[in-house]
Amino acid sequence: MIYDILQMVIFICLLVIITIPLGSYIAKVFTNQHTFFDFVAKPIEKFVYKITGIDESHEMNWKEYALSLLTFNLLGIIFLFIILVSQGKLPLNPQKLPGVSSWHLALNTAVSFVTNTNWQAYSGETTVSYLTQMLGFTVQNFLSAATGLSVAIALIRGIMRHSTKDIGNFWVDITKSIIWIFLPLSLILSLILTQQGVIQNFSSYIKVHTLEGLKQVIAMGPVASQEAIKMLGTNGGGFFGANSAHPFENPTPLTNMLEMLAILAIPASLPYTFGKMVKNTRQGWAIFSAMLILFVIMLGTTYYSEKTGNPIINHINITGPSAMEGKEVRFGIAGSSLFSTVTTAASCGAVNSSLDSMTPLGGLIPMLQIMLGEVIFGGVGSGLYSMLIDAFLAVFIVGLMVGRTPEYIGKKIESYEMKMSILAIIIPASTILIGSAIASVTKAGTSVLLNHGPHGLSEILYAFASTAGNNGSAFAGLNSNTLFYNLITSIAMIIGRFGVIIPALAIAGSLANKKIVPASVGTFPTDNALFSVLLVGIVLIIGALTFFPALSLGPIIEQLLMNAGRLF
Repeated sequence: MIYDILQMVIFICLLVIITIPLGSYIAKVFTNQHTFFDFVAKPIEKFVYKITGIDESHEMNWKEYALSLLTFNLLGIIFLFIILVSQGKLPLNPQKLPGVSSWHLALNTAVSFVTNTNWQAYSGETTVSYLTQMLGFTVQNFLSAATGLSVAIALIRGIMRHSTKDIGNFWVDITKSIIWIFLPLSLILSLILTQQGVIQNFSSYIKVHTLEGLKQVIAMGPVASQEAIKMLGTNGGGFFGANSAHPFENPTPLTNMLEMLAILAIPASLPYTFGKMVKNTRQGWAIFSAMLILFVIMLGTTYYSEKTGNPIINHINITGPSAMEGKEVRFGIAGSSLFSTVTTAASCGAVNSSLDSMTPLGGLIPMLQIMLGEVIFGGVGSGLYSMLIDAFLAVFIVGLMVGRTPEYIGKKIESYEMKMSILAIIIPASTILIGSAIASVTKAGTSVLLNHGPHGLSEILYAFASTAGNNGSAFAGLNSNTLFYNLITSIAMIIGRFGVIIPALAIAGSLANKKIVPASVGTFPTDNALFSVLLVGIVLIIGALTFFPALSLGPIIEQLLMNAGRLF
């Protein structure tokens, strides 16, 4: 147990250490300050602007920014859909895999990768070619992550600027995100992963004879390059069906640690970027502290539950707790609990163990983290702009208590900002609950469940939390590759992604147009520990009020029944 806790402490310490240099670098990139990478990135950036006709001096209001973003993502869905259905006729397909024959699976997959969800209702090594993995999935991993980061930067500009309608240029922001941040970090990480044993090749699948005398096909492919950006971009998904439990994706405890750090590196650094850009790093640390407090609470709960295991069968497991079910021996309970907490704290669907095999309480925490809006660091960009929306709500509540107009970093938070903030919170939450309700009372939704009772409801709840929350991980036991689930989860992914982005951009435009109000004796400080604790409370209260009834019928009652000796 001591070594388990030490592993978690080391991870958190490394994450904090990464935060300052990476956060500072990102701030310099988006404020056009000098960086050590200028000599490489600037010529590439200028070349991209030249061949695409982008005017980097032109800025957009929030509606122009949103329209550009939506158009770009719609084209991405169409492009990826075409690749999926026609991959059988395209090169780099040594296994001669046919095009995805089910149009609704192709649509679901295209929507999934464009919305940064990477929900996979298929097994990668048996369904998609190398070209689809690279030109389709890996490219969208870069673009969807850059989209989220661009929105976060636009919202920061809205807070720091005044008396203007402009919040930046979407095309410039997404270009900078890819060239200056995601490409260099992905290159470095992919090289390290390759050195550690993650494969990167174009070989045909290998047929071998096992020790038992059977034949086995071992899948190959360009894995390391996709693995790097799927983690750094908090995309998730997997080259293989086993995801990050597969030894070709995650071969060693070192790669396990590196991949977890990669998932949270940029999301954890963005609060510091926020502080640097608004010229008050204490504001950034207040946001970071709230995220870290929530993360430690969730991690501790998951680890305790998994370490305790299932009391019904613990006495017959002579090698350790029953919670080793569904986990890789090389990672153990600590490495698996930490990974599941990290990947659902961020909007990353990568997993190195089976969430369906966790204890009910252990499975509740990943689900709850997604339901809270994935603000516990969250996805690249999406975590920060979602937490800032919670911060607006927090100062508004404080303003009501003291009887004055709330302010956040010199900007008055008024009715328009509150309407947009409430929309950003209600839209994904309603999508989760309504989608789960429909699935749980229809034959199309329940006929493909492996488990029934509260565990079956947990599988449904998790599916809609994961898709509407743009996470992409899943409980095993739910066959989601059906017409019903492919269509309804596609809708959930689109609503969950853009139902938050559009209100966030609207808030950015409104705040940018306001004057900065000087702080006074009546201004509630938002850069101290009290505000961090208040923010934690707001996040937990919103989650409890919204989802407690549904969770009480799923994982909570299942945990109680398990302790009473009943399984599902």
